[in-house]
Amino acid sequence: MVGMSGGVDSSVAAWLLCEQGFEVEGLFMKNWEEDDDEEYCAAAADLEDARQVCERIGIRLHTVNFASEYWDRVFKYFLEEYQAGRTPNPDVICNREIKFRAFLDHALELGTDYIATGHYVRCKASPIEPGLEKAHDRNKDQSYFLHTLESQQLQKSLFPLGDIEKSKVREIAREQAFRVHDKKDSTGICFIGERKFRDFLKHYLPGTPGPILSTEGETLGTHEGAMYYTIGQRQGLGIGGQAHLPEGAWYVADKDTESNTVVVAQGQRHPALFHSCVLTETIHWIAGEPPADMNNLAAKIRYRQPDQRCSIQVRDDNGYEVSFDEPQWAVAPGQSVVFYHQDRCLGGGIIVGREA
Repeated sequence: MVGMSGGVDSSVAAWLLCEQGFEVEGLFMKNWEEDDDEEYCAAAADLEDARQVCERIGIRLHTVNFASEYWDRVFKYFLEEYQAGRTPNPDVICNREIKFRAFLDHALELGTDYIATGHYVRCKASPIEPGLEKAHDRNKDQSYFLHTLESQQLQKSLFPLGDIEKSKVREIAREQAFRVHDKKDSTGICFIGERKFRDFLKHYLPGTPGPILSTEGETLGTHEGAMYYTIGQRQGLGIGGQAHLPEGAWYVADKDTESNTVVVAQGQRHPALFHSCVLTETIHWIAGEPPADMNNLAAKIRYRQPDQRCSIQVRDDNGYEVSFDEPQWAVAPGQSVVFYHQDRCLGGGIIVGREA
């Protein structure tokens, strides 16, 4: 059962599996209840694109509504994290709770042996040594977003695009006359899509204006609500040039929802934007246990970041301290720190703090 989104990646994934001799069916998931005509039309268009591809390939398309599961397991967490002053990654939670739990369970109930998606990752599904590995196309590798998966889920999952370049995927889609061959890749919030993010968040979490402070404590402007801002953010601060200060871009260095303050630093290389130590309360290991050596690893604190050398130590409070060889820019609590050994994705945890 292939998760069909109406995009080019899942379409080609389904075609490749048919070519490999699998008996394939597709499933389109509706996970968000639209509240306006524009969003309704976008979802309807995606479903129609999925239908066209399935008809072209000659496979059956199922539909299912996971909107209540998405709200309870993903979106409520998303709002709670923002309200607490953190910056969550909904794609990570969505993969764990919807694509590889609700979808997997539903597909197994329908009698399928495996699920498949258009993710760019490679899977070693051996019961002795289960593992998730980076995709051949490093620019598209999505292992960062799948680090919360467990070996049992991986053993039931196929990733047909793991060894293929994105350009080849689009070439296949053109050759098969899929009308989605040049469709723009989806971005924005998982299953919700592209929106004016702050306006969207205000609908659920009304903000209270507060001061924007420099790292020296000087008031430079007013923000719309500390929860709306992300560490490292440059756009949308509205503080412009300060006549009494030298010119230079400003970046969010810290925020506090209790005092409703946002702290900004001038210049991308400002020391307040760098931290060598990341804290996490728990780490999920895909293999079920940590590696024997936790002093020679690599990690990412954001998608597309090059691997950063690090080591992991257990803290007295049973949390974990991740020490990087080089200071990391714009460490954002709520995001994930994901660990690697060469191409193998080992797992990861949610960032709860950072230290110099």
